[in-house]
Amino acid sequence: MENAQYIGLSRQMVLRTGMDLIANNIANANTAGYRAQNPLFSEYISDPKGARDPISMAYDRGQYDVTRAGPIQTTGNDFDVALIGPGFIGVKMPDGSTQFTRSGNFQINASREVVTASGYNVSDSSGAVLVIPLGATDVSIDRLGRVSTQEGQVGQIMVREFDNPQTLEPQGSGLYKTEELGNPPKNTAVLQGQLEGSNVEPVMEMTRMIQISREYQSMQRFIQTDHDRQRTAIQRLGRPAGS
Repeated sequence: MENAQYIGLSRQMVLRTGMDLIANNIANANTAGYRAQNPLFSEYISDPKGARDPISMAYDRGQYDVTRAGPIQTTGNDFDVALIGPGFIGVKMPDGSTQFTRSGNFQINASREVVTASGYNVSDSSGAVLVIPLGATDVSIDRLGRVSTQEGQVGQIMVREFDNPQTLEPQGSGLYKTEELGNPPKNTAVLQGQLEGSNVEPVMEMTRMIQISREYQSMQRFIQTDHDRQRTAIQRLGRPAGS
């Protein structure tokens, strides 16, 4: 295989990653708090032995999130919360670790614990599980995330801000993982009875999907043309002299 085909295949691999991300974005266009993801790639220079010139290939570096906030809608549900600002809500995982989310469609389980739509515990600001006492009424959540009932404050939703949100790794179910502890919120407010929607723009994603599909097909034609060139060269060189 010659260098041209290596270059073409490297580009196709990056395009395939981009197509997978777009498909995931479209599938989550109605998921609360979801943030669109885009591919991140760079030029990779390979200098194989014996080559006169280095090979420039596309290298898949991963992905990055679109950090623009999604639209806010009023639901009237006491346990729906939206964040205004760059913060994330802490979620206590079964293994004891803390992950983070922007999906604020919470609910109460049979143990009176505040949980996410996937059933994971919403963390109190101290890192403990946030529990609503039995018989509590008039649940209110203020802009600092403090949860109160008619008996007084019962806890505070953990909200953290990060210097670089791109360091948070998507884990599915609207959750993000990071080794950082995060900072106490300075520019984030909690809104009760509201929900942040997905920031995906379906029309834009469909346009990107068409563009990537065309680029992939174009690269496939390029690879096929180069393959035909090699085959023709071999056939001509293999002919007996004078034929």
